[in-house]
Amino acid sequence: MLPLLLLTLSAGPVIVIDPGHGGTQGGATGSGGLVEKELCLTISKKVKAQLEKELKATVVLTREKDALVHLSERVELANAKQPDLFISIHAHSMPTETQRRVTQGLATYFLSAAASGEDAQKVAARENAETGSQPQSHAGDTLSFILADLQRSETHADSSRLAYAVHEALIEATGAQDRGVQQAPFYVLMGLEAPAVLVEVGFVSHPDEGPQLNDAQYQSKLARAIVAGAKQFLTQIEARDGKKAE
Repeated sequence: MLPLLLLTLSAGPVIVIDPGHGGTQGGATGSGGLVEKELCLTISKKVKAQLEKELKATVVLTREKDALVHLSERVELANAKQPDLFISIHAHSMPTETQRRVTQGLATYFLSAAASGEDAQKVAARENAETGSQPQSHAGDTLSFILADLQRSETHADSSRLAYAVHEALIEATGAQDRGVQQAPFYVLMGLEAPAVLVEVGFVSHPDEGPQLNDAQYQSKLARAIVAGAKQFLTQIEARDGKKAE
């Protein structure tokens, strides 16, 4: 039998991909019948296939079909897999006709006790909206306990690195409007024991970006960019941790 270290090195990374929403939680909607929960699952499956091909990764989706999976259950599932990283995939929309015509672009988020701006706070509030009806986490962790630990957490610092790696790859690949790397208190990122980010791939409500997001080739481009960012992050961490071990 091979030593455990050699088995670990040959196995490839473990990655959890989280398709936003699902079931009765449809998420954002756009023209032409585009629904966030369907878009997120499609992109997530493309990311999974690409990660398995390029990195020989073990990739777990928090949902494989159109099903409701509560946010706390997604966190518990991810932690049970002890992943090297976690990426939650979402899309966005705007409520008014004027906003829908002009608001577009890509943003990537990592967890923080306070949002980095008003837009980030609104996005977090929308994505956290389902928490009122979900079961309590088995761990019973409170929001204050989790957020108080962020300042001394290496995982938090690595989440920032992952966010920048993924975001820069997405902007370079798509040429989308750059809405930046931001921070906000997303429930689905709380309590994760791995570097974790949430990507908003665009606005389904925008007259140009919405149809683009519904295009299979563009979805594949988004998936390849997310994989490229994850790959860059893992390379950086491997180099850093290798130096630490010397």
